[in-house]
Amino acid sequence: GAFQKKGHSARVLSPEEVEKLAKDQVLVSEFKQLKLEKEAQKNWDLFYKRNSTNFFKDRHWTTREFQELKACREFADQKLTILEAGCGVGNCLFPLLEEDKNIFAYACDFSPRAVEYVKKNALYSTERCKVFQCDLTKDDLLDNIPADSVDVVTLIFVLSAIHPDKMHLVLRNIYKVLKPGKCVLFRDYGLYDHAMLRFKSGSKLGENFYVRQDGTRSYFFTEEFLSQLFKAEGYEQVVNEYVQRETVNRKEDLRVPRVFLQSKFQKP
Repeated sequence: GAFQKKGHSARVLSPEEVEKLAKDQVLVSEFKQLKLEKEAQKNWDLFYKRNSTNFFKDRHWTTREFQELKACREFADQKLTILEAGCGVGNCLFPLLEEDKNIFAYACDFSPRAVEYVKKNALYSTERCKVFQCDLTKDDLLDNIPADSVDVVTLIFVLSAIHPDKMHLVLRNIYKVLKPGKCVLFRDYGLYDHAMLRFKSGSKLGENFYVRQDGTRSYFFTEEFLSQLFKAEGYEQVVNEYVQRETVNRKEDLRVPRVFLQSKFQKP
C-alpha cells in the first residue's frame, strides 16, 4: 500500500533523522569531487553495463501523472513532437510511443551505452523517434533538433545526476528547442527523500548533493532552488510542488517516505 499527497511544504523529519543529517557534514575531498565530475559519463556507462535494461521499471505512470501530454494538443489526433532529455534505456520513451501513436520523439542520453540499448529495442523505429548521445551541459541540442520545434520536454530523474553548478546549462539548452508557450515536465528527487537519508557518512559532495557507491551522483531538490533555476533561464512557473508518498511494506512493517518534486515550467 501507499498514500500520496502533493503540496508546498517539505517533509518533516524525525528527531533521529535531524541528528543523522546534522552529524554528516564532512564533504568528499575536492580531488575526488573533480574526478567524479570528469568520470561522470564513464560511471553512468558502467551503470548501464552492469544493469543492462533491467534496473528501472517501464514508466507507465507518465501519461497518468502528466496529463499535459494530452492537454497540450489543440485537436484529438494532433501530432506531437516531444524530447525526452535523459532517456536512459527507454523506460519512459517506449511506453509513451506504444500508448500514443501520434507522437514523434527525440530522445538523448549522456551514456553511449544507454543510447545503444534504445536503438536495439524491438519498438525502436526511426520513423517515430530519433535517439542520440548528448551531454546536455555542453552539446548543443540544435545539432539534432530544429529550434522552437518541440511541444513537450520531459526531464524525469535526470537533473539530479548533474552537478548543481551546471544545471542551468541544461535548461538553457532545452529552451532553444522548445516552442514558445510550451512546457518542460519535471520530476525528480525532493529534499529528505528516503534515498537521501540512506547515504552513509563520507558520501556528501555539497548541500543536498551525494555520491552513490558506483560513482553516480544525486541531488535532492527544494521547491525554491528549482524555481529559481528555471526562472533565471527565462521560464515561467506553472506548477512546482512536492509529491510525498509513504510506501508501506506490510510484511516487514516498514514505512518508506518518498519525496519527489513534480513541476511544469513554460517557455513564454
